[in-house]
Amino acid sequence: MLTIELNMYHAVALGAFLFWMGGIITDKVRLLNRYCIPAPLIGGLCFSVLNCILYSAGIASVTFDSTLQTVFMIMFFTTVGFTVSIPALLKGGKAVVLCLIVSVVMIPLQNFLGGGVMEVFGRDSLLGIGCVSIALIGGPGTAAAFGPDLEAAGAVGGSVVSIAAATFGLVAGSLMGGPTARRLIEKHNLRPEAMAAIGGTQGVGLATDVASEDERFITNSPRFVKGFMLLLLAVGIGNQVSVWLTALTDLTFPAYIGAMLVAVVVRNVMDGAHTEYPAEEIDTMGNMFLSIFLAMALAGLKLWELIDLALPMIVCLLLQCVVMVLFAYFVVFRVMGRNYDAAVMTAGFIGFAMGATSNAMANIQVVTKKYGPSPVAYFAIPMVGGMFIDFLNAVLIAANIGWWA
Repeated sequence: MLTIELNMYHAVALGAFLFWMGGIITDKVRLLNRYCIPAPLIGGLCFSVLNCILYSAGIASVTFDSTLQTVFMIMFFTTVGFTVSIPALLKGGKAVVLCLIVSVVMIPLQNFLGGGVMEVFGRDSLLGIGCVSIALIGGPGTAAAFGPDLEAAGAVGGSVVSIAAATFGLVAGSLMGGPTARRLIEKHNLRPEAMAAIGGTQGVGLATDVASEDERFITNSPRFVKGFMLLLLAVGIGNQVSVWLTALTDLTFPAYIGAMLVAVVVRNVMDGAHTEYPAEEIDTMGNMFLSIFLAMALAGLKLWELIDLALPMIVCLLLQCVVMVLFAYFVVFRVMGRNYDAAVMTAGFIGFAMGATSNAMANIQVVTKKYGPSPVAYFAIPMVGGMFIDFLNAVLIAANIGWWA
């Protein structure tokens, strides 16, 4: 068998190419656009499928140096830390706090269910964590990041299981969110507050548009430089913080946990001092790092390791779908107030708890276009799904891996 080894420079070039190729495919295939499937996921999976075919046929195997993949992963998670603004959380009020609480409750619930299912099938319980909060609430980026940690803890196939589950979650989250909200709205005869006051029945055309991923903003070179230097500062100091945390707790923390914590401190110190913070610039860099990291991580998947884990994965994910709908229907709806906004938020909650924030916003858009606007949902869901939950999920995952290992 021919073995093709790519160095770290070749690997980055491959990741960039796969991102570009995935973008072309998602633009051409309407179904992928409809379910908000990320371009690097499509490009990376195409390559890993090709590599699997070549490997299974005994023709060739492609491996590459993942050094820079790890660097991009740490940089991305550091940008996640920079999104955690305590003043923003307080400003968001009751809806954001309550949504964050139910989201945090869902994380260990997912993990215990996933770990339990894998133990029933005689598999490593860590693979269950890979199937659930790592892949579902975390999404493809978190799945690609924590997969190697699972494997390092002894869960063979952790990376491929996490990515496969994350891909399933992106589709499932889009399919389940809208119907759940529709059922609640029609069963309880719910309407937006403004429409109820005037006796309206339909809200077509009144919904707030979801911000495009291609949203533009005005910037300049100094702001980008400032953002990048803050990022490097957090990564450098955070590396030492991770070392200290490991020494103090005797638990193994991923390299990016320290960087995320330092980023949170830096962001909130800047907010408290009323210093200008380059939010859009750091967010843009985060998207860049996530895209290249995700494409490289997916390209390196060993899909042939998935065969023996297919049945327990299917059972685990189907149970997650059932639990997610029940939790959103009976818990999220009630906690959020049993009104129209709460019903819309169930669609958004299922979207980001099964897939990604983009799925959540797509779900909300579909519901509000039919039934009317929900400013509360448009504010709370992206703030929780796009700002706070990734940070808290990463911390809880690290703790759960240590507990289950």
